[in-house]
Amino acid sequence: MKTFTFENIYNPGHLIANNALYQHIHYPEMLTRYDSNFLEFMKQPTLDEFQEAARFLRGFHQSKGQKHVKFLFPQDQKPSEELMDYFKQEGFDVGFNELYSIDPDRFPSVGVNPDIEVMEVTKKELNDYLAFQYEQDLDYGPDFADQKVNMHKRNFENPRIMQVLAFYKGAPAGSVDVIIEEDSAEIDGLMVHETFQKKGIGSRLQRFVMDRFPERNVILVADGEDTPRLMYQKQGYTCLGFRYEVLKVFK
Repeated sequence: MKTFTFENIYNPGHLIANNALYQHIHYPEMLTRYDSNFLEFMKQPTLDEFQEAARFLRGFHQSKGQKHVKFLFPQDQKPSEELMDYFKQEGFDVGFNELYSIDPDRFPSVGVNPDIEVMEVTKKELNDYLAFQYEQDLDYGPDFADQKVNMHKRNFENPRIMQVLAFYKGAPAGSVDVIIEEDSAEIDGLMVHETFQKKGIGSRLQRFVMDRFPERNVILVADGEDTPRLMYQKQGYTCLGFRYEVLKVFK
């Protein structure tokens, strides 16, 4: 069985530079997307190395009109206490994600509910999908939501990405994107509209992925401090590791 790491997780950002300490990911197509504009450390930095890297990224992002800096740390390694103290002192947001995997045949069965219909997005459903995503993306501001529309349209044309939409009594209620690789199907952006939560829509979306890709491992990333990770654990997913990240947004 293949071993998956965070390096198997899809990111539309482009590698524009690297060295022994870090690699620099940049996504000019959507400068407001923090998850695609960052430095990823290849080894644990010292405080001096982090400060130098932070100065570089801040200057680079300022030149592009970006107001954030974001850094990823090596998998399964927590930053040193010295770094953690520095992050707190300088107002960085610190968090970590967890990587999960499951064999589709281990995913729990899901009862039939005639009110829920799940389907792959085609040209017929694309406008419904875009409108649903736009409403959710507005939580991050209209500029972000507007830019995300173009990203969703690019994804629709990408044969590696399948967009899935769930309807509840005919109304768009949930969605997920699936990144298709040779050995894996990655669940990304799983969401259910707050109006339709606790109706089993999230489980139905996952079941759709399991049924569509029964020969692949299904993988996903969850916030290590958020409640959905508990749901994944109850559903039988295995945690494969964690990765710390820090973010600072400047006014």
